[in-house]
Amino acid sequence: MLEDYRGIPKQARFLVYAGILPALASGMLYNDLSFFLTDVQGIPGTYMGWILTVMGLSMVLTSIPMGIAADYFGRKRIWIIGNVVASVVIALFAFTTNLVFLFSAAVLEGVSDAAFSASSSALMADLAGDEKRTSTFSLSGFVGSIASGVGSFIIPFVVVFEAFGLSSKEAHVMIYVVVAALSLISTVFVLKIGKVKHHKSGVKVFLLKKSKGVLAKYIVANSILAAGAGLFVPIMSHWFYLKYGIPDSISVPILGISSILIGVSSLAAPMLARRLGIVKAIVATQGLSMFFMIATPLSPQFSTASIAYTFRSFLMNMAGPLQSSMIMGLVSPDERGAAAGISSALWRLPNSFSVSIGTWLLNENLLSAPFYIAATLYSISIALFYSFFRRIRMPEEMSRIENDA
Repeated sequence: MLEDYRGIPKQARFLVYAGILPALASGMLYNDLSFFLTDVQGIPGTYMGWILTVMGLSMVLTSIPMGIAADYFGRKRIWIIGNVVASVVIALFAFTTNLVFLFSAAVLEGVSDAAFSASSSALMADLAGDEKRTSTFSLSGFVGSIASGVGSFIIPFVVVFEAFGLSSKEAHVMIYVVVAALSLISTVFVLKIGKVKHHKSGVKVFLLKKSKGVLAKYIVANSILAAGAGLFVPIMSHWFYLKYGIPDSISVPILGISSILIGVSSLAAPMLARRLGIVKAIVATQGLSMFFMIATPLSPQFSTASIAYTFRSFLMNMAGPLQSSMIMGLVSPDERGAAAGISSALWRLPNSFSVSIGTWLLNENLLSAPFYIAATLYSISIALFYSFFRRIRMPEEMSRIENDA
């Protein structure tokens, strides 16, 4: 299995390493924010849901411009801008309960997410090349998920700060500021990546003349999946609190363990793709994950629910690096930034709306409904994805066939 990771280009490895601290920061923020805003800052749950929605909508509205900018101005430059803004936003969330500032922070978080999403996948594909693209995306998934999981374990340090006399709110603020600083430091590492060739394709790249057919199919299937994920994934720490009375100091580390296992699962992705083919590997792992997703709300105790959710995450996210590699391999290289921006935008759009629906269902004490609705949407998405892509051949697969011949 580890043989797949030999020979990854040096600059591609630098990009993977540069993503460690931002992943740590996002792991803390996204797993804890729903709890932090409501149960620490005292923001009503409805506003919390809308703040998460605005984050997603901002990302949607700016993803396409950021994708075009990444193709025109350079993907490395847009990556750096996105990371700096994201780091500042984490600190901003910590320092205010003013709704105007919180919604402004949500807008900026969406912009930074758009910049990062539009640039990172395209830049990684550029640096890795076809033969090592899937391995590089999988390595990035491994490192990023481990870092995200470690980020979740930062929250229990609240009790350490409280032992020194800080209130729960002050301890949370201290942690958010430290994490923001660490994320900002990571900008130094991406500077180790040398000059990257890019095509100044201009705004007309938005038309995606070479790639629009395959990208449209990918977006249709992925958007349905995104709508299902938004119903419960961003608000799991809040869900654990409502269902079992578990605070974030316990639930967020559990979600962190889930992220770590996701990272481990990413290592097996290239081997699975070689044995089953990339499309069958994606369909198999996503399909199996649904059994554990349904089992989560049926669990009578927090321990069994957290185990079921962890297995769901393990299987579902094994497909993540494979999907990213697949679409970057199928679209034209000079349209990768725009394609990444568009696909990211049309992931977050349904995801952002559905998180408000999920929050509303929780407020109505319909704690199982988000999972059952999501399972239905996942089933539709997986069926469409297999129908659209079951006959595709990746560039590296065609190269292997030619070499064998």
